[in-house]
Parts: sequence; C-alpha cells; structure tokens
Amino acid sequence: MHGFDWVLSDVEGTTTPIAFVRDVLFPYARTTLPELITARADDRAVATCLAEIARLAPGISPAVALARWMDDDAKVTPLKDLQGIAWQDGYESGAIKGAIYPDVPPALRAWTSAGIRIGIYSSGSVRAQRLIFGHSDQGDLSGLISANFDTTIGTKREVASYIAIADALGSAATRILFLSDIAAELDAAASAGMRTCQLVRPQDGTLASDAHPKAADFSEITGLFTLA
Repeated sequence: MHGFDWVLSDVEGTTTPIAFVRDVLFPYARTTLPELITARADDRAVATCLAEIARLAPGISPAVALARWMDDDAKVTPLKDLQGIAWQDGYESGAIKGAIYPDVPPALRAWTSAGIRIGIYSSGSVRAQRLIFGHSDQGDLSGLISANFDTTIGTKREVASYIAIADALGSAATRILFLSDIAAELDAAASAGMRTCQLVRPQDGTLASDAHPKAADFSEITGLFTLA
C-alpha cells in the first residue's frame, strides 16, 4: 500500500518542457500585448494594470515599459497580470496549447485512480497553471488536479512554503511526495518533511542532485515509490 495522500508537482522542467515558456508563452505575450492594452484599455483588469504601470514607470508609455520589463525578465505584477490575460486569450482561441510531457497524463490518471490526489506548485500563477493543464496538447487535464499553489503562499526555496502547503492540504508533510527538477526546491520540501523526487529530463538540462531519488519521467516515479 502506498504511503502518500498527495503528489505535489512543479511545472517547468517537471511536467512541462522549460522551452515552452521561453519559446512559446513569452513570445506570444510580447507580440500580443501592445494591441491588447490598446483594444481593451477599458476592461477593468487591463485598466488596473495600466494604472499600476503609470505609477511604476511614470512618463513612459505602457508598451515601452512592458517591453523593458520583459527584456529584464522582471517580476512586476502588472506585467505578470497582463501576460496572464494574453495567455488566456491565446489558450481559449486555440492559438496556444499547453505543453505537457506525454508520460505525465497516464501517471496522473493512475495515481488518482489509486486514491492519491494531485497538487501543483509553481512560480507561475495559479491561473497560468490552470490554463496549461486545461488547454494542453494532451487534452484537458484539469479534472486530475485537486489543488494549485503559486508564490503567494511563499517562494519555492523556503521551507515555510511547504509547511504552509501541507497545512492547506490537510495532510502530514510525510504523506506528500514533491516532484521538481530543481534541487534547492526539493531540499526545502524535504526539510519540511515531504518525500521528494527529482525529475532529470535531459532535454531540460537538469542538474542532478545526489540528495534525492531521481526519475527520468513520471512512469519511473510510479515504480520508484509504488504509487499505484
């Protein structure tokens, strides 16, 4: 019998190729944002972002400010919010499909069938997570996911974040398996009491750590931990 109530998974480099964000999502937002902020300037969400841009970058046009922030990969709230709006438009129109590794859906289905619930914890917003899984190139996977967390609960390299997630899930940390490609995130989760597994996907250039069990894909995780 498995010893887990939850599998908690990272996204980039774990369920999703790192290149998807770099080569698909970011360029799509860069291309569509100038028209979006003009055509939808009266939408409440867009207007709120434009007001915040004006506060943060006075005297600079919103389009120029957004372009500069994207060049710098700045973690600026109005940029992230507007990117999310652009991506939602793209997903809903079919212009974007969320990239999910093909080994992921069968494992998620097997684990949920075995009574294990699936959570997602990513630095990308909860909305961005739901869009990737709900409009994926492997179909709509949203029904397999029971909880979503982003950095509003804490950053991914802080032990306190994983303690807070375990509390939110109503589970002992020892009954949660955390999956990520980043050793520092796995270290924090392990310090909180979670079990861990590092996804080492060659195409993502993952740096393997000797501190955690490793798997090349999700099918290996099932065998490694007897999850189903």
